Amino acid sequence: MALTAVGLGSIIGSGWLFGAERAAALAGPAAILAWVIGAAVALTIALTYSELGSMFPKAGGMVRYGQYSHGSLAGYLAAWANWIAIVSVIPGEATASVQYMSSWDFGWAKALYDGKELTGSGVALASVLLLFYFFLNWFAITLFAKTNTAITVFKVVVPTLTAGALLLSHFDTGNVTGHGGFTPNGWSSVFTAVAVSGIVWAYNGFQSPLNMAGEARNPGKSLPKAVISSILISLVIYVALQIAFLTAVPAADLAHGGWSGLSFNSPLADLSLAWGLNWLAMLLYADAFISPSGTGMIYAATTSRMIQGVQENGHLPGIFGKVDPKTGIPRPALLLNLVIAFIFLAVFRGWGSLAEIVSVATVISYITGPVAVMSLRRLSPDLPRPVQLRAMPVIAPIAMVFGSLVLYWARWPLTGKVIFIMAIGLPIWAWYELRKPWAQLRPHLAAGAWMVTYLLVMAAVSWAGGKEFGGRGYLPGGWDILVVALIGLAFYVWGVRSAWRNPTLLEAERELGTAPAGEDSEADERAKTDARV
Repeated sequence: MALTAVGLGSIIGSGWLFGAERAAALAGPAAILAWVIGAAVALTIALTYSELGSMFPKAGGMVRYGQYSHGSLAGYLAAWANWIAIVSVIPGEATASVQYMSSWDFGWAKALYDGKELTGSGVALASVLLLFYFFLNWFAITLFAKTNTAITVFKVVVPTLTAGALLLSHFDTGNVTGHGGFTPNGWSSVFTAVAVSGIVWAYNGFQSPLNMAGEARNPGKSLPKAVISSILISLVIYVALQIAFLTAVPAADLAHGGWSGLSFNSPLADLSLAWGLNWLAMLLYADAFISPSGTGMIYAATTSRMIQGVQENGHLPGIFGKVDPKTGIPRPALLLNLVIAFIFLAVFRGWGSLAEIVSVATVISYITGPVAVMSLRRLSPDLPRPVQLRAMPVIAPIAMVFGSLVLYWARWPLTGKVIFIMAIGLPIWAWYELRKPWAQLRPHLAAGAWMVTYLLVMAAVSWAGGKEFGGRGYLPGGWDILVVALIGLAFYVWGVRSAWRNPTLLEAERELGTAPAGEDSEADERAKTDARV
């Protein structure tokens, strides 16, 4: 139950406050299907990670799995993408709270947001919220644990109440059939909505139970239940909210620009006021602090465990793996994430721009799960798997195809920009790895080549792809989707075949007591060599 609350608390953050409007602006009424597609993608990928999380129930689990299966290069790239995706959520939640505040009927509140991004005063207030998330995790982790379930209940009740109240107050089916019909901008816009409107952002919270698996009593049973339950519950809530939003928008707001012309600062609160639901607007203004803050606090906690995991992978100084003996909190990691959150807040001042970066980085981090889970079945069949689905050989390649499609749907040049951000992290990997002897480094490079090549190929396909996805139009519509799906399958096969029994995996097997005879000493020798280097 606690892990489900963590997952649901992470999923229902700021996504529901803005996602319905952004998805509708892109896809019109077909945004309903975008939420369903997003849930299918998240659930498929989450199932691969549930098996991995049950195998290695350690703090910061999501940043470790690629390292277990493919060594340092692929492991580092996956960890970097995952960390960028999660740490940028923290300022995103603070931004969401302040952006909703800008609809308050006070001059100082309206000055927080200029319609596109936070102003200087808005950034200052969001910075205060970041400090609040930080200090609550630094000093009051037990309070966080005790209050998270209560916050999660509130976060579920308010969206449900909002959907019901809007549906009862105004249900205009003409909004669905008119103004361009069900798909006013074509089916490509539905797919793009999945990638960049905040839908991937919204479902990404399923990672939080995995990152905190090391603190679960029985991760084999609780992890898959928490992950699946949190996604399905949130799907029902998000679809209800999307339908309520679509049917509650006043016809006058759609008369001139259609769905693409929507420009609410605080979408659901603005609709509540439009239909005289002042009490609901007040509740939403309050929840605009509680929901994002609850998610921000959870992510501040989970990202600190991720940094701890990256350090234990050997790619950060030892201080970031230091855990406070009294609280169990990796405080230096918590501090590093605070600094990075401030940087993201200064550069990306709007919820929409942060949602785009988070979504694409998240998809990149997703691709290692399907490859790693099947690679480890081949390399380490004796590792205990409390969660082991018979259908995984089918689920894993489908998950890889889904992830590749969402990455393509995000549109060029956004895909290229985020892939470039992935490249920015490589010097850190190089600092720790390139000093190693060639014989020791070579297998890591060979095993990680598939992921580097995959990112380059996906950037090229995004650039050359259909114009409806921002490309140059060299790939005709329909065929581009097929090409991306085949690319996903090809790299899935390459990734699984390139996995190897690297030192990190050998060490994990030894800890779990499943290392084949004779490999214990080999793991010891490799660990000593790494330490000397």
